[in-house]
Amino acid sequence: MNTYQTFEVTVEHFVARVFFNRPERANALNQTAWDEMKAIFEELDENDEVRVTVLSGHGKHFCAGIDLELLMNVAQFSNACEGRKREQLRKKVLALQAPINAIEQCSKPVIAAIKGGCIGGGVDIISACDMRYCTDDAYFTIKEIDMGMVADLGTLQRLPKIIPQGIARELAFTGRNVAGIEAERIGLVNRTFASAEEMYTEVMKVAQTIAAKSPLSIRGTKAILNHSRDHSVADGLEYMATWNAAMLLSDDLMEAFQAKMQKREAIFK
Repeated sequence: MNTYQTFEVTVEHFVARVFFNRPERANALNQTAWDEMKAIFEELDENDEVRVTVLSGHGKHFCAGIDLELLMNVAQFSNACEGRKREQLRKKVLALQAPINAIEQCSKPVIAAIKGGCIGGGVDIISACDMRYCTDDAYFTIKEIDMGMVADLGTLQRLPKIIPQGIARELAFTGRNVAGIEAERIGLVNRTFASAEEMYTEVMKVAQTIAAKSPLSIRGTKAILNHSRDHSVADGLEYMATWNAAMLLSDDLMEAFQAKMQKREAIFK
């Protein structure tokens, strides 16, 4: 893996660990961080040595969202024409959405391990992850409403498909904090833990379990789940049939069967 200014990335036993690495700024993301996040998840998608990724933050907090300096720069324009200003602003918003989309579009599962604050853009990020775990004292807030903004990087599109609509709307309208225990109760996270150490231990167990499965099947399962979320049951079944017509007869399938018959662990390419 490459080295990065605002992230730390390691890979071991097919599990990538990706850390936000601006603890002095509560892991708020500047322009470099947004650019690096997109590059990281695009690289992880192509890296055959990676089967699952755990995303977390160094320091006290998971992620405080967009760095305020970057947020101010988004409103800076060089053109006097109002129409062209709006066109430029739209492009800037789409460019900020792209790194979060890269998490969702990464073909390998991404697990968020959250401690401390997950604020604003941090909620956009975890909403694009496949699974979320947190500490009891973690907290989540859709902060954009308190800044006179509409959250525009994916929270309002993805969160209502993770938690009940009424709860998602309450959080988006009020900007209130949701602590770890409540986050588990409403389905925002899979599970909470008393300490970060316990959380990381258990999350790595989940990651290692996934990494031991057929990589082709794991990637296919993520693709089908994402497709099914966004389409009707009938469309999903049609897509599923086409997918398996293309992918079912694989070396992974044969290895899984042989390992079962021979009572051994499967070893996938």
